[in-house]
Amino acid sequence: MTAVIAEKLGARVIRHESNMGKGEAFRTLFAASRDMRADIMVTIDGDDQHDPADIPRLVEPLENGDADIAIGARFHGNNKGIPTHRRVGNKLLNAVTLSGVSDTQSGFRAYDKKAIETLRPSEAGMGVDSEILMDASRQGLRLMEVPVSVKYGIGKTSTHNPIYHTVDVFTSAIKLTSIRHPMTFYGIPGLIITLFGVYFVAHAYFLFLNGQNITNLVLTYALMGFSVGIFGLFTFFTGIILFTLSTVLRKGAD
Repeated sequence: MTAVIAEKLGARVIRHESNMGKGEAFRTLFAASRDMRADIMVTIDGDDQHDPADIPRLVEPLENGDADIAIGARFHGNNKGIPTHRRVGNKLLNAVTLSGVSDTQSGFRAYDKKAIETLRPSEAGMGVDSEILMDASRQGLRLMEVPVSVKYGIGKTSTHNPIYHTVDVFTSAIKLTSIRHPMTFYGIPGLIITLFGVYFVAHAYFLFLNGQNITNLVLTYALMGFSVGIFGLFTFFTGIILFTLSTVLRKGAD
């Protein structure tokens, strides 16, 4: 009854006729906030884990001009009831996101006008939280964590189990990293793999020169070298192509 109650209280409510995922909800939210020329946008998960009374404290750094995005940090303070698997999963996803934030999966956040105008999330699933932070860091937006209260043990808090959530966010982060840093993700590893292939082919050649003729050992090294080398070259040129495409698209956007 959230939408019905909110409308009766005078709120503008935007609905998706079917569940299109968290990422699509965020895209709609950002677009609506830009249309409304909102100064501050607050997101809060609908699972009753967070206390809306913390909103004034969350938006305070934005109102003071100290940050562009404020993140409600669940792992600060006296929140001792957080399940261990959530703490472990969050640390893993923090490492993948590489944003310097201790709670990258917190859905309790506040965004100022600059962040609202700058961020354009594209992920469809749960990985949108990580994508936003990665984009924010890349765009030079200032991030600040604000300790907030959180409660667990209040029933089912998500439509996805923790393993699905972790895998979804992890694969999203890997995908985003591969697209935005293709030479680091594909190019350099591809070059290293190619060198391994060259090593195996060279080793087979030297064995042949030493009188091994076409033995099983020589064939094994030769086939291994060609296979590894071709895979390495394919990976390397994938990085070059993606790097070129991303450069062209970035210049076109500018």
